[in-house]
Amino acid sequence: MAFESLADKLQNVFKNLRGKGRLTEADVKAALKEVKMALLEADVSFKVVKQFISSVQERAIGQDVLESLTPGQMVIKIVNEELVKLMGSETTEIALKPQNEITVIMMIGLQGAGKTTTTAKLAGKFKAKGRKPLLAACDVYRPAAIKQLQVNGEKVGVPVFTMGDNQNPVNIAKAAVEHARKEGMNLVFLDTAGRLQIDESMMDELVNIKEAVEVDQTILVVDAMTGQDAVNVAGSFNDKIGVDGVILTKLDGDTRGGAALSIRAVTGKPILYVGMGEKLSDLEQFYPDRMASRILGMGDILSLIEKAEFEVSEEKAKEMSQKLRKAEFDFNDFLDQMRQIKKMGGMASIMSMMPGMPQMKGDMAVDDSAMDRVEAIILSMTKEERANPAILNPSRKQRIARGAGVDISEVNRIVKQFDQMRKMMKQLPGMMGGGKRKGGLGALGGMMGKFKMPF
Repeated sequence: MAFESLADKLQNVFKNLRGKGRLTEADVKAALKEVKMALLEADVSFKVVKQFISSVQERAIGQDVLESLTPGQMVIKIVNEELVKLMGSETTEIALKPQNEITVIMMIGLQGAGKTTTTAKLAGKFKAKGRKPLLAACDVYRPAAIKQLQVNGEKVGVPVFTMGDNQNPVNIAKAAVEHARKEGMNLVFLDTAGRLQIDESMMDELVNIKEAVEVDQTILVVDAMTGQDAVNVAGSFNDKIGVDGVILTKLDGDTRGGAALSIRAVTGKPILYVGMGEKLSDLEQFYPDRMASRILGMGDILSLIEKAEFEVSEEKAKEMSQKLRKAEFDFNDFLDQMRQIKKMGGMASIMSMMPGMPQMKGDMAVDDSAMDRVEAIILSMTKEERANPAILNPSRKQRIARGAGVDISEVNRIVKQFDQMRKMMKQLPGMMGGGKRKGGLGALGGMMGKFKMPF
């Protein structure tokens, strides 16, 4: 999970601060020393850490903080604001020309960063926004690079322009733009070749493409898991080619987060998107304020809502809401819910975005792999059993256990917890504070804290 180790350490530091009624200058300095170590261990650039701590300290030891009734909260607020500033303050959009003109975006990066997959995902996102994109296969060196782009293009419903692997990438880029013009397309993504490391021939080729084609945006794709190496790569590409923005991939696998916290400060270039998984929806627009909230354990409700809106239709959500209110949902609905949770990145991912949940993870056992076993149990039920759980007697449970390849005790546990959940849902309207969103989230968080999910 992105920033997991850093978030844990920072939250421990702030937990100690919150416990103090008054803070001295020495308390603040001691806390910031721990913050400094946590950032360095997260592979954040030393220069960036030094500047960050200096900025926070300058603000945190002021009279307003030390004499505040809630000094611990004030320090956290300052750290949050400085983190946002560090990552870029404003969310940066990819600049596109009007719909009646062609925007050319050149995607660059080293091999293995996920450039080709990210390019297709990005094209899919802009198609969903009403653009007419074209993917151009300009990588003629890596085996199966063209095929990979075609497969990914098909997944997102975006056509791929290719001239095979015996053509000069510069000629392919020029022909792709011309093809887009003829076909009435208004957005061209040039998927260029990467290398295992930065070399002169790769840089020359990228420069030649930029000279031959009017490139509007040059976007660098880097692997977040490489930490400081990602920052160094971004600096080199920016110096030699010129970069308009950065996309960080594999952030879901980077528990440290050093690259995300350093790139903007070191290169001056904004982070545009972050890759948090394999699916199209897992390429998320980068919001510095939301990311800072996640790091500090404050949740990220807005991203969670957007993710849910992308994966779940409004009609389906309304139907489920009515069923929940009346406690009429059955195992078919439960199965639907689990599959939607999977689409949104799993239970652990969802909970990481809910305020207060990251701090509770020790008390709440969330095992995403267990969802597969629950799914197998439900699929081993007959249609009648799924629709009417009340008929599940011992012999039926025994048959279901055999069908799912689990012990009958596991089936009993799932059925029992499902019944408990239904009973709890009957109380939900009262728990949700009259249906107000704010109260609802708080109550839901409390409910999840008391109740162990079946997966």
